Amino acid sequence: MRADAKKNHSHILTVAREVVTEHGSDASMRDISRRADVGLATLLRHFPTREALFEALVCTDLDALTQKADELETATSPGEALASWFRDWVTFTQSYRGVVAMMAAAHTNPDSALYASCAAVHSASARLLLRAQAEGTARADMNGDDLFGLMSALGWLVDLPSFAPRADHLFHLITSAILTNRPSNDVKKTRR
Repeated sequence: MRADAKKNHSHILTVAREVVTEHGSDASMRDISRRADVGLATLLRHFPTREALFEALVCTDLDALTQKADELETATSPGEALASWFRDWVTFTQSYRGVVAMMAAAHTNPDSALYASCAAVHSASARLLLRAQAEGTARADMNGDDLFGLMSALGWLVDLPSFAPRADHLFHLITSAILTNRPSNDVKKTRR
């Protein structure tokens, strides 16, 4: 990529991150191009679809989550690793309004620009769940798809303004249902 194209690419991503943070995943491509002071054709040359732009924005964050799962697998107890990673995932979803819906759609669509990143996140969560199940600290009657579904449901729910203030409480309810040996006082501490 030429130096000027690389500069445009980086500038567009910086502006897109601001616009998506303000307006969510439905942010207008025209608004992004206007605010980046580039033509729509230039934006579309770099990112032919909204999903491709969103993938470029969240890929780094999703890769960091996957890396965090790798670190947690060896650094902490299986149950705590799963809870910690789940919390990091929920925090990530709160930083991009609408990301959960895009990830849920991309999760089963190999043609999606987000598919590889979603598959890596799904795989990481399934590994952490299996490790906790092997230790006996997570329910044995669920699999990685169930966990991804619960994570997506919570991410979607806390994306709604009426539930955002309850995010921490809802997180603890769900992790208490998944993890079998979770101290009950852990939930009591966070009730509002």
